[in-house]
Amino acid sequence: MSRWSLIVVLALALAGGGCDRQAADTAQGEPALAGGKTFLPGQIDRANAGALMPAVTLRDPQGRELNLGALQGQPVLVNLWATWCAPCVVEMPMLDELAVELDGALRVVTVSQDLGGADKVVPFFAQRSFERLEPWLDPNSELGFRVESDVLPTTVLYDASGLEVWRVVGEYDWSSAAAREAIAEASAPR
Repeated sequence: MSRWSLIVVLALALAGGGCDRQAADTAQGEPALAGGKTFLPGQIDRANAGALMPAVTLRDPQGRELNLGALQGQPVLVNLWATWCAPCVVEMPMLDELAVELDGALRVVTVSQDLGGADKVVPFFAQRSFERLEPWLDPNSELGFRVESDVLPTTVLYDASGLEVWRVVGEYDWSSAAAREAIAEASAPR
């Protein structure tokens, strides 16, 4: 199968892989919490603990590159998302708050899986004015393959050595105390 065929297969899988295409405020099956937050029912999965962070090169809309495999020295939370994915849109402000709160102790890297690339991601970021998140793009749609997930959102925590601690496939409440406790595992001796 050619690389382009694989990209098309990934795009189709991501499009139907468990993400609601409705607007964030009308997503189905998500009960609202006090303060307008949405309950996000994902589960932490440690089945891939110890896997090495993939050395995938990401790009931002200005063309700067980031090699994920070179991000060592502090824990990294990698989030695969898309602008059309309602649970992803709900998570983004929580991930930004997390990045601000844990600045210097954790790097949060959000990686868009949008086929429209910068044309979709730049306006999304402009409307939301995130304080810490950066609009990283995966132009070759490689990261989903490398972390073996075709569901959005997928979020993977790596320790300072670049080894996977755990992942969440699907929605999660990143504003919770449980999320902070789970993230602290990346700094614990292993």
